[in-house]
Amino acid sequence: MPLPIFLPCAAGVEALLDAEVRALLPEARVEARRGGVALAGDPREVMLLNLESRLAQRVLIEVAEGEYRTEDDLYALARSVDWGDWITPQQTLRVDSTAQRSPLKSLNFAALRIKDAVCDQLREATGERPSVDVARPDLTVVLHVGPERAQVYVDSSGESLFKRGWRTDTGDAPLKETLAAAMLAAAGWRGTPAAGGALHDPCCGSGTIAIEAAQIACGIAPGALRRFACERLLPFTSVEMRAELQRLRSRAKERVRAPEVPIFASDLSFRMVDFARRNAERAGVAHAIQFNGGDALERPAPRLPAELPGTLMLNPPYGERIEVGGKSAARATRDSAEDRSTPSDFFPRLATHWKHAYTGHPAGWTAWILSPDMRLPSAMRLKESRRVPLWNGPIECRLFRFELVAGSARRTDAAAGQA
Repeated sequence: MPLPIFLPCAAGVEALLDAEVRALLPEARVEARRGGVALAGDPREVMLLNLESRLAQRVLIEVAEGEYRTEDDLYALARSVDWGDWITPQQTLRVDSTAQRSPLKSLNFAALRIKDAVCDQLREATGERPSVDVARPDLTVVLHVGPERAQVYVDSSGESLFKRGWRTDTGDAPLKETLAAAMLAAAGWRGTPAAGGALHDPCCGSGTIAIEAAQIACGIAPGALRRFACERLLPFTSVEMRAELQRLRSRAKERVRAPEVPIFASDLSFRMVDFARRNAERAGVAHAIQFNGGDALERPAPRLPAELPGTLMLNPPYGERIEVGGKSAARATRDSAEDRSTPSDFFPRLATHWKHAYTGHPAGWTAWILSPDMRLPSAMRLKESRRVPLWNGPIECRLFRFELVAGSARRTDAAAGQA
């Protein structure tokens, strides 16, 4: 019997995730919903999605759904599941909960009732009950309560899928790998000459965008370096299912290839460049990325073949995250505390630099910037050709696209001349 599967994602990523799942599972009936994508699949497809999805946060299996009014209704809903099909009493569990306009006063109490239902059922069936492990449980049960209906899920992923297994060195505000993948997907960048061409992140931080891009270009599965919670759940622990997961991993390894396009990453902080380089080594893509130090306001554009286009992909610092450094740092110290992290001249000067460094390339460069500032194009005195809504955690952002052609920053120069 097919399993009801839900893949949650960041807000704004639903359509991109829908397209990704359809490419991974062409025969599946996929439905984009608010906050994620739903489909029906078998245990093999659950493992495949965990291994191959770049955009999903988790792969959840719905095991119960129904109306509720009180915590006792949630208890009854969870008791309707045969938890002995998922774990033994010797294993551990944890309950996570989310809510959307729920009338319940305490999500913690609701989660406690779900835990009681699992433990009570297993104790009645076997005489023993599982223990709670909040750090590394064998089974994570996810409760979602809406205004009138609730869903109970089994989390087949364990740690969130943005944790690819290679990151140990980070900066002050590392970008999640799933959001970096969403930025690349929104830009249509697929690591080929025809789909984005070369890639350059001049504010690379710990290297997330460049490493994600390099893994795409090299055909490396995003989950290749990590394990999943489903490997400890009973439906996935048979000899046949273990062998199937090994086949999926082997098939992913066979797909690894040399990159077709160059990828460049640089940062003002040489410490961050060192972090990024070490992360790339653990991710298996150090050979595919050229790392350099340098100020984004000064560093020349990478040299590319005349026929190869280029893509600039930036997640620059902004107020809710960390401060901008480099040429604007001195100016920043004179601004107000509120504005210090985004000095007023940084983006106009970046646009001017792009005009001089990037607009002469015959095949052209396209720039994409993720920012919460809806007035960013005006600040840069550039006209965006597209803006894609994306959320960086709780921060509502737009991914702005700018075509870097000769004269595209002319208004910047004119304004500078009048100042």
